[in-house]
Amino acid sequence: MKPTASLRRPSWAGRNYSLLTAAAVVTNLGSHGALIAAAFAVLEAGGDGGDVGLVAAARTLPLVLFLLIGGAVADRLPRHRVMVAANALNCVSQAAFALLVLTGEPRLWQMMLLTALGGTGHAFFSPAAEGMLLSTVSGEQASRAFAVFRMAMQGAAVGGAALGGAMVAAVGPGWVLAADAVAFAVAGSLRAFLDVSHVAPRAPGGGLLSDLREGWREFTGRTWLWAVVVQFSLANAVVGAADAVYGPLVARDHLGGAGPWGLALGFFGAGTVAGALLMTRWKPRRLLLAGTLCVFPLALPSAALAIPTSAGVLCAVMFLTGVTLEVFGVSWMTALHQEIPEDKLSRVAAYDWFGSVALLPLATALAGPAESAFGRTPALWGCAVLIVVVTAAVLCVPDVRNLRRRTKHVTTAPTPTPADAEQPISERG
Repeated sequence: MKPTASLRRPSWAGRNYSLLTAAAVVTNLGSHGALIAAAFAVLEAGGDGGDVGLVAAARTLPLVLFLLIGGAVADRLPRHRVMVAANALNCVSQAAFALLVLTGEPRLWQMMLLTALGGTGHAFFSPAAEGMLLSTVSGEQASRAFAVFRMAMQGAAVGGAALGGAMVAAVGPGWVLAADAVAFAVAGSLRAFLDVSHVAPRAPGGGLLSDLREGWREFTGRTWLWAVVVQFSLANAVVGAADAVYGPLVARDHLGGAGPWGLALGFFGAGTVAGALLMTRWKPRRLLLAGTLCVFPLALPSAALAIPTSAGVLCAVMFLTGVTLEVFGVSWMTALHQEIPEDKLSRVAAYDWFGSVALLPLATALAGPAESAFGRTPALWGCAVLIVVVTAAVLCVPDVRNLRRRTKHVTTAPTPTPADAEQPISERG
């Protein structure tokens, strides 16, 4: 008896797509709990807000330093091998971090070193993973495929954050970090089975610097691309400071500890699931206009922490933020997929990631001193205002407002020439 059509896997959900989705679910289950665990491991070891910020900065600094190299490597080597090697590094570093927390009182420099190793792994993993996913999906259903992938990934974040917060409260942060190490091992094993035979071999010639220059030309040749990356460079910096430093402190002082904060992060994850579900049906014609308008609510969590609101209100705010931010996320991936040539995907993704996280180490490191200088509440209000300002500014860019979804899939987007760059994207797409 043949299976009914409703039970068949969609045509866009091939083997690679399924493996990537399963691995992302496993990774997110562990990593979202580990972020909470790392912050509370620092606090339980006697650290303060400044120490939490330093550990968070230690994670993001190597991410900034090695992202561009990671993107060039991922476009040159088989992407799945880069992903597996990065997962192995993350597994080892998290296992060592867990062991330190479980067997004694970890020192600040030890926690910073181990989180820095994790950030290094992330720097090589992220461009390879994004390039792999974007090259795996094709056809007019690409937007739906990205939405389903993100829905599965963010769904795991719901469980990971809520379970991580509960486990930190129940058994301590060390066991949560150990679970994250296991998750990286499982995810790396899944990614080892990815098939990259569909990717054409790179032509010989040119070195690492040549690859980086080529990626830079691709990045700067598209106004919509670098404008949004600059926007998120500032927005992610203040959101990172609020989530990594101020959020746990507000939770400790006003909400009752790790449990409510983990629940709030879980509601954010639930919102992203709802947003991704919405994007499986909704296909806005002007991709980045719709996406950028949905970035404004990103200011709400910082405002809620500044007040501070009750845990229930904070959870509602986080849910709404998750919904709207996922509209941007799917729209952004669709724009990259239809505009960037396959052989440059990882390098462009690296410049995207680099710009988006470049200020995170500085912001998280300065979060503690800013709290001491201005107070926690003014610092959080400053985060909210900056998000609104930079989002309004990027809407002034015509290419952001006019980039349109293509009705027919184009497998290779041409690199814009100077003459092309002067045309509105609505006319080019």
